[in-house]
Amino acid sequence: MGHALCVCSRGTVIIDNKRYLFVQKLGEGDLKPTNILLGDEGQPVLMDLGSMNQACIQVEGSRQALALQDWAAQRCTISYRAPELFSVQSHCVIDERTDVWSLGCVLYAMMFGEGPYDMVFQKGDSVALAVQNELSIPQSPRHSSALRQLLSSMMTVDPQQRPHIPVLLSQLEALQPPAPGQHTTQI
Repeated sequence: MGHALCVCSRGTVIIDNKRYLFVQKLGEGDLKPTNILLGDEGQPVLMDLGSMNQACIQVEGSRQALALQDWAAQRCTISYRAPELFSVQSHCVIDERTDVWSLGCVLYAMMFGEGPYDMVFQKGDSVALAVQNELSIPQSPRHSSALRQLLSSMMTVDPQQRPHIPVLLSQLEALQPPAPGQHTTQI
């Protein structure tokens, strides 16, 4: 059974059980709208997997931290890169929540027509500084407070406070529309 993240005029992103198991071992590393295409039946297909890496990396020292930071600078689109990848700490754990951040940026783009940091980048301002501040999510009658709250949790600056994939899937389940014939609400 698939888990719809968002259904809107720009398409649907689905995290199904197979993708969930896949993300647990490897992180995509460069999730962004241009790397998600729609298949023949409207299902999302991830493209450009050249940035794949381990989903969980134990950083043990400044040399490893700098190497990971350099890798991210070369492989991850700046306006979709998680804050912790701009300045990797010498002793930390980088896990799948970097992809949760990027997926949050994709969801933001689906909801509002552009990524949250696209204009920062286009103006030549510092994305590295911009991602260190709490994201202001525009109010819109098109989006429920539950969907905005989900987006906010995905875009939490502190990676330790960002949801892991199983928690994210539970939040998505709560946003699922009811089965046909049941009362429906807009997500």
